[in-house]
Amino acid sequence: MIQAEIQSILKKQKSFFNTSETLNVKTRIAALKRLYSYITNHQKEITDALTADLGKCALEGFMCEAGLVLGEISYMLKNIRRFSRDEKKHTCITNFSAKTFVKKSPYGSVLIMSPWNYPFLLTMDPVVDAIAAGNTIVVKPSAYSENTSRIISNMINECFNPEYVAVVTGGRAENQCLLEQKFDYIFFTGSQTVGKEVLKKAAENLIPVTLELGGKSPCIVDKTADIKLTAKRITWGKYLNCGQTCVAPDYILCHESVKNALISELKKQITLQFGKDPLNNPSYGKIINKKHFDRLNSLFDSSKIIHGGKSNPQTLKIEPSIMDNVTWKDAVMGQEIFGPILPILTYKTDQEIISTVNERPKPLALYLFSSNKKLQKKVLNECSFGGGCINDTIVHLATNNMGFGGVGESGMGAYHGKTGFETFSHRKSIVDKKTWIDVNMRYQPFTGFKEKLLRMFLK
Repeated sequence: MIQAEIQSILKKQKSFFNTSETLNVKTRIAALKRLYSYITNHQKEITDALTADLGKCALEGFMCEAGLVLGEISYMLKNIRRFSRDEKKHTCITNFSAKTFVKKSPYGSVLIMSPWNYPFLLTMDPVVDAIAAGNTIVVKPSAYSENTSRIISNMINECFNPEYVAVVTGGRAENQCLLEQKFDYIFFTGSQTVGKEVLKKAAENLIPVTLELGGKSPCIVDKTADIKLTAKRITWGKYLNCGQTCVAPDYILCHESVKNALISELKKQITLQFGKDPLNNPSYGKIINKKHFDRLNSLFDSSKIIHGGKSNPQTLKIEPSIMDNVTWKDAVMGQEIFGPILPILTYKTDQEIISTVNERPKPLALYLFSSNKKLQKKVLNECSFGGGCINDTIVHLATNNMGFGGVGESGMGAYHGKTGFETFSHRKSIVDKKTWIDVNMRYQPFTGFKEKLLRMFLK
């Protein structure tokens, strides 16, 4: 039954796409405006769902999810006509006389599979980009964030006919069935393990993909950093959403000379931002489910906890925690943490930074706190990572003016703003050749004179 329903949805979407209705920019604009209106009118329902799933307070839910989606829609509405226009290109002499241009065309029917940690943002941001580019869409939200998935389902069912945008809910069986279908594009956000399966299935049908994955994102603090401000910004970025952020600082790599000062300031900031009793702070989030709660608790080494470490299995809350004297042999360094545990490692030389990062899988993000311009340039030039910040955390993904994505093990492809529009568009290269003249040089027979001219023009 699942398979029949999914196949029916996809068949109807392909038929609707073939009507060329979504090629009309006015259709796309109207669709985006419907979404914007719905989100604006149902903000409380959305943030309530995020609170139920992840313990996010209403302001955090708006700031980090619903508000960013509204911003993406606004950006697309302002720029969609410009993004959709043909791009004129210089015509080389060998194509005289002609007009050359790039035409942006939607892929067709796309599948968007989203995660549970930012269930509204990471579902709707790529949906906005895919609509703007002119595609039909099947959305598969996470089964773990069931309250937010319900809101998303209600929203899409109210704003769209299913042949344009449809939602498929459920778990592994639905995921597996969706990946068996011949979509024109797949956009997946989630773990590396599942990402490999998505890529494998896509390869069987030669379907292009974007993979937004994760990894152990380093946070480097050198001896020239402003320690108080550094601690404030790291604390915010690490423990936002209870650490369940794909670009959260996974571990600190700090110069040994500033470790003690940094730890002292981190402890102060945790108390300032989350209170003396974070487990009873209603604005501090919770772990998504018991499975991940137990996994995170298993990463603790009680002998290395220097702050926090307590948890409540009834509320699924874990204190913002710090671990010191950590090595790469510790369990906490063997996987992406994805929770409120912050290990601290140290280095002595700048070259140790480069080798520590480059000897390991490429991270989704990298953060460098330093006033040393030479070091900043060295790290940015020599380390491979998806994106990041100098003297801040997280905020590089909260802009429409730059793409966001991973590299290597942390993903492939990018989205947000114009980059998102281009992700869901195929760029057709077109030569419009004129008929009033036909240069005879390319045709046989090839005389000595033709050869001389060809060699001259093609150099």
